[in-house]
Amino acid sequence: MFNTVKILSTLFSMALLTACGGDKPKQQGPPPATAVSVSTVQVADAVYYEEFPASVTALNEIELRAQVSGYVTGIFFKDGSKVRKGQRLYAIDAQVYSANVQEATANLQVQETNLAKTQKDAERYHELDKQDAVAKQQVDYADAALEAAKKQVAAARAGVSAVRANVQFANITAPFSGTIGISQVKTGTAVVAGQTILNTVSTDNPIAIDIAVSQDEIYRFIQLQQQPKSAGDSLFTLAFGPEIYPYPGTINLIDRAVDPQTGTIKIRLVFPNDKGMLKPGMNGTLRVKNSDSKNSIVIPYNAVTEQLGEYFVYVPGDSNKVSQRKIVLGNQVDANVIIKKGLKEGEKIVVQGMQGLKEGSVITTTPVQQQSAPAAKK
Repeated sequence: MFNTVKILSTLFSMALLTACGGDKPKQQGPPPATAVSVSTVQVADAVYYEEFPASVTALNEIELRAQVSGYVTGIFFKDGSKVRKGQRLYAIDAQVYSANVQEATANLQVQETNLAKTQKDAERYHELDKQDAVAKQQVDYADAALEAAKKQVAAARAGVSAVRANVQFANITAPFSGTIGISQVKTGTAVVAGQTILNTVSTDNPIAIDIAVSQDEIYRFIQLQQQPKSAGDSLFTLAFGPEIYPYPGTINLIDRAVDPQTGTIKIRLVFPNDKGMLKPGMNGTLRVKNSDSKNSIVIPYNAVTEQLGEYFVYVPGDSNKVSQRKIVLGNQVDANVIIKKGLKEGEKIVVQGMQGLKEGSVITTTPVQQQSAPAAKK
């Protein structure tokens, strides 16, 4: 019995040893090289556009309000039409104001008649005073009455001017030439002086474009403003989505001060608007052409990888191993991007096949494959 147990134990041990250590694990070789495409870093003159949110506004715009209360009796324009300075636009019932003019005129005539009488009385008392035929006090009374009569005439004349002005205010005219909007009132509408908005008139050619830029860019825009018009006309263009407005603009003015809340300053440009394509209230993008980047480092944008907000490229090194190089990006120029820091002319970078790479990966190079370029950044 003892021998049988010993034999079984020996067989079990041999089987266990065979199961645990019979086959030696195979050693794994180095990972295969990753096929990538490599390009040489080049220097080029980069031309690109900086973009700023822009709003379209009129250079001159005013809300028309009645200066007298009453009912609208006439509208003398077509909504949305061009109007000229001084053109009659609205009429307000002026019957009450005309009656007031007649009353004020009659009062003026009464005061002028009283003045003439007082003038004669004063002259008569002065003649008597020369003959010592009247008391000095009576002469003084006559002079005082004359001065009072003169002031009453002046007050009456002012009253006539005031009520005549009301009659004039009953006719509302265009304050300048421009385009008038849709009327906010109809014939027969009651309006209140200084409150009721009748319409809005604005200029539209040229038209203004307002942008806000950082205070750090003020000096550059002042330089652009001071450039000769022939050199600066093509620097500023306007975009609405993919559509580019066909006419360039120029800087009209730079605001007097920086907004302390935002740290920005308003800059106003003017654009021609002969065809009326631009309307106040539109929002678009101002494109500022920048061609100052001479001899810039330019690489394909698809060679850049991003990690936690930082940008990198893969640079081939010794033994066909790549290292990750941190770079600082500039503006995108079509399918390429300007590199401000991190690369030098003549260096090699990986431009295709970066997806499986990491620090120290072994690569094998292949010719650069032609890829469809991304849409150019306007």
